[in-house]
Amino acid sequence: MASSPPPPPPKLPIPGRRNILITSALPYVNNVPHLGNIIGCVLSADVFARYCRLRGYNAIYICGTDEYGTATETKAMEEKCTPKEICDKYHAIHNEVYKWFNIKFDKFGRTSSPEQTEACHAIFHKLMENKWLTENTMQQLYCDTCQKFLADRLVEGTCPNKVCNASARGDQCETCSTLLNPTELIDPKCKVCKNTPHIRDTDHLFLELPLLKDKLVNYINETSVAGLWSQNAIQATNAWLKEGLKPRCITRDLKWGVPVPHEKYKDKVFYVWFDAPIGYVSITASYTPDWDKWWKNPDNVELFQFMGKDNVPFHTIMFPSTLLGTGEKWTMMKTISVTEYLNYEAGKFSKSKGIGVFGNDAKDTNIPPEVWRYYLLMNRPEASDTLFTWADLQAKLNTELLNNLGNFINRVLSFVAKPAGAGYDSIVPDAPNASAHSSTKSLAEKTGKWVEQYLDAMEKVKLKQGLKIAMAISSEGNAYLQESQFWKLYKEDPATCAIVLKTSLGLVYLLACLLEPFMPSFSDEVLRQLNLSPEENLSFSEEKGEIAKAKTPWDFVPAGHKIGKPAPLFKELKDEEVGFLREKYAGSQSERNSKAAADAEANKVANQLKGTKIADGGSKKEQKKQSGGSKSKAADADISVAKLDIRVGLIRKAEKHPDADSLYVEEIDVGEDAPRTVVSGLVKFIPLEEMQNRKVCVLCNLKPVAMRGIKSHAMVLAASNEDHTKVELVEPPESAAVGERVIFAGYSGEPEASLSGKSKTWEKLAAELHSNGELVACYKDVPFTTSAGVCKVKTIANGEIR
Repeated sequence: MASSPPPPPPKLPIPGRRNILITSALPYVNNVPHLGNIIGCVLSADVFARYCRLRGYNAIYICGTDEYGTATETKAMEEKCTPKEICDKYHAIHNEVYKWFNIKFDKFGRTSSPEQTEACHAIFHKLMENKWLTENTMQQLYCDTCQKFLADRLVEGTCPNKVCNASARGDQCETCSTLLNPTELIDPKCKVCKNTPHIRDTDHLFLELPLLKDKLVNYINETSVAGLWSQNAIQATNAWLKEGLKPRCITRDLKWGVPVPHEKYKDKVFYVWFDAPIGYVSITASYTPDWDKWWKNPDNVELFQFMGKDNVPFHTIMFPSTLLGTGEKWTMMKTISVTEYLNYEAGKFSKSKGIGVFGNDAKDTNIPPEVWRYYLLMNRPEASDTLFTWADLQAKLNTELLNNLGNFINRVLSFVAKPAGAGYDSIVPDAPNASAHSSTKSLAEKTGKWVEQYLDAMEKVKLKQGLKIAMAISSEGNAYLQESQFWKLYKEDPATCAIVLKTSLGLVYLLACLLEPFMPSFSDEVLRQLNLSPEENLSFSEEKGEIAKAKTPWDFVPAGHKIGKPAPLFKELKDEEVGFLREKYAGSQSERNSKAAADAEANKVANQLKGTKIADGGSKKEQKKQSGGSKSKAADADISVAKLDIRVGLIRKAEKHPDADSLYVEEIDVGEDAPRTVVSGLVKFIPLEEMQNRKVCVLCNLKPVAMRGIKSHAMVLAASNEDHTKVELVEPPESAAVGERVIFAGYSGEPEASLSGKSKTWEKLAAELHSNGELVACYKDVPFTTSAGVCKVKTIANGEIR
């Protein structure tokens, strides 16, 4: 059996080249990463690293698991094993998940390594030498039974916030989000033995952030501008500075961590906030012994860091202060890219509660990794929180990937592959004078501009924008192909047909390049179908002239080249599959496991009952009554929310009803030739000025009804509180298309032409419409969903919608 080839030698900075060091926040090792974690750090950094390689920059991407600290010790206790065993188990899981997502690290390491200890100790000694560390006494809870100081997460009690009083951990109350010290909890208990701990003094070492403030502020002021820091990073950093920097404790009374190299503190370890960012350095040291050529080379290396918003202060305040305090010439972060939160359906992703879709779940859905990557990146929460919904994933796959991108590429390649007489027998045709063809020239000019915008967005780490621009080129290609009517040109004007197909093949190649950072396996497959080697042909650098060719796309694939065998690139995701997945991943992981166990038990009982004859009982009259009852229930079950024609509407004009003080008359655009007239009883709840030019959810298939002499042709949906003293409109996302239908995951079908009063369809379905605790409009627990996300109300939680 042949051995696998040795790994390539480590890359080092090259003088005169653009050298880029990329890191993503080190994922904590005590759990499986969920989709929010993946888009928040490793996937975003991977896209930028791939873009840098595509451009020919000398870039390395460093990441690894963050393994020390309380959370690991706690997880080890839960799973009845050692912290080392927990780290080994979850490091392997993380590695496997990222491999499946096609994350291409130069090194994916771990912080529980000898290199980590060495790097931490070296930095600590420099900080001691430069007198930036001080000693102080803290009060901490101590458990006599366990004979140790308790870390924040090992203390449980009642939240001291009077309006909350929920159960809380020693670091934060998850119910009201109040940040806590364990000593503030009411009736604190040790999580391990459940006994009451007591307060005891303990000495610790502190980094004097106030003394380092001037150096830090100079660095922030210069770099945040030069490095184009994202706005959320600047805001989070300024909030910390405004609050005033305080000395920060860097040691902990734990066993699992980097030991402090100081006689007095030898039984303590470094606090994870201090040691984790140093992991970037130590993991680079495990990649190459010449790590300092990357990390102590600020004149020749640019450092880009990716993370979620909760990690910002550690990277803009703590870690820079630590490095500045050493007095050495470190490569400091130039650019920081920060994401907000990706939420799940109508709630939040949570590792601790097991809510959402996790990395291993994504693999089990049989939806390919490039689809997951595309969806997460198109939904990347760059400026505000975004929402994962199964219906949105389905819409983006079926509409954008299958019908736009996949359709364009497959039409071009399939036509070229047809035998001579119907196509080109897989040989790329020659297309002289392509620049003289007006629609081709116009397309080339647009493509050149799109590519300039793509490069500008990607250089500024605006990844979502870069992806949208690449997809716009695909839409432009589809329109060009359709308008050319190439299937007619083939017989009527072969020369022009050759221009259209050769240019379209160039766009196919261009799309494979531009989309490679986002969907690498897609790009590899497209190049295989073009019969081009990904290793040799995937590049988009100025040196090789690829950027210039974007303005003459017919030059990308040479005439006479033989393409490979075309095949569909994407597969449709059907309604029943979405319903199944939504149901499968509802609730928490523990609830899913309980449900799976209950289902297995039910199946077991059902199998035991098979073949057992149950005696008929009860009178015929009783049986008939039961039969009728089940028929009625079945009929109700057949009423699907898909029968409602709810659309995104835009109120073009609203005014008071001339003959009724409590009514508005609105002209609402619902995507038809003319606006609909709608009468709504909202006068006492919503001021007239707030009714103008706003998007609303409109029920369009109610039977028209006259209200005080004016016929209303639809109904605006609104939520009300329990005593109906407050009413708010159900609002679609701002970017939702006017006239698009609001859908409900798992419910498919065409709406009724008109909801007749006899069937009472509307009345039965309306009883299940409500806003949930997260202010999302729902039918049962399924959100009102548009292609731009879910519909919400402003403040009324758990209200009824009519």
